[in-house]
Amino acid sequence: MMDWTDRHCRYLHRLLTRYTLLYTEMVTTGALLHGDKPRHLDFNDAEHPVALQLGGSEPADLAACAKLAEQWGYDEVNLNCGCPSERVQKGAFGACLMAEPALVADGVKAMRDACGIPVTVKHRIGIDREESYEFVRDFVGTVAAAGCEVFIVHARNAWLKGLSPKENREIPPLRYGLVHQLKKEFPALTIAINGGLKDDDEIAEQLAHVDGVMVGRQAYHEPWQMAAWDQRFFGTPGPAELSNRGREQVEAAWVAYLEKQGERWPQAMRHALGLWNGQPGARRWRQVWSDHKLKAMAPAAVAALATKARLEQLERLAAGEQLVS
Repeated sequence: MMDWTDRHCRYLHRLLTRYTLLYTEMVTTGALLHGDKPRHLDFNDAEHPVALQLGGSEPADLAACAKLAEQWGYDEVNLNCGCPSERVQKGAFGACLMAEPALVADGVKAMRDACGIPVTVKHRIGIDREESYEFVRDFVGTVAAAGCEVFIVHARNAWLKGLSPKENREIPPLRYGLVHQLKKEFPALTIAINGGLKDDDEIAEQLAHVDGVMVGRQAYHEPWQMAAWDQRFFGTPGPAELSNRGREQVEAAWVAYLEKQGERWPQAMRHALGLWNGQPGARRWRQVWSDHKLKAMAPAAVAALATKARLEQLERLAAGEQLVS
């Protein structure tokens, strides 16, 4: 989710769900230690609970970044051992770390020694053509012995050669059963599952076998789906339900946030283009917000044009025209 789940995206998601744990995009240890720390670490207090996701392999660097995560107020620090991109592989981290469980264990121990917030690991069920359950079992066992208690498991292998990151999300088969088996073998650990889950019934089905579900691109492209999660999965009404807010009210709160971003608002707005997905008029609404000629206008003014375009389509629908949303 690099370049996707930035602080603007996470603020939008907090308008929809209060209790879902949010993760940052993956930030490399080098970027944090030698780059612009506020750019990578700053976030809005409304985002809690929020986890910082790290990419790296050197235990000392991971420890320093875990300490930064705690100092900046994050609720969790997560080590990514699942990203298969070539850029990540060149840095000797991401999914290729699954071949070095002892190194991951060293990194986890160093991070735990450096901070007091939870240290978690996200990983795949295997790499390349290694499809045995024993491979992922031994990886989890080794890392758990170093003190990691939470594992987020993408239920596909990562093919490190020959597939793009997109293909790695689609071609290696999903094998949820291996993740379920991990939970059975390590009942004291918190095991969350990731990969290919779309609707809420699918999420609920997985929660009968594991402790949590991570949803990535589905939540990004269909953000309104999150509005029902607090009630269904946490038993507490979410922000939209508590205030009886529909999409219109969430959009208004989001536009108020955009107004505070000044001329940089288009960078933030891209994360909300799916807000009206599935509703009549959604296509026209997106077209207005995506119009480059309007980017010099204030967000409230663009919002008024987008709403006008959406409602005009609704009126035509009422008049009997067939619309595409």
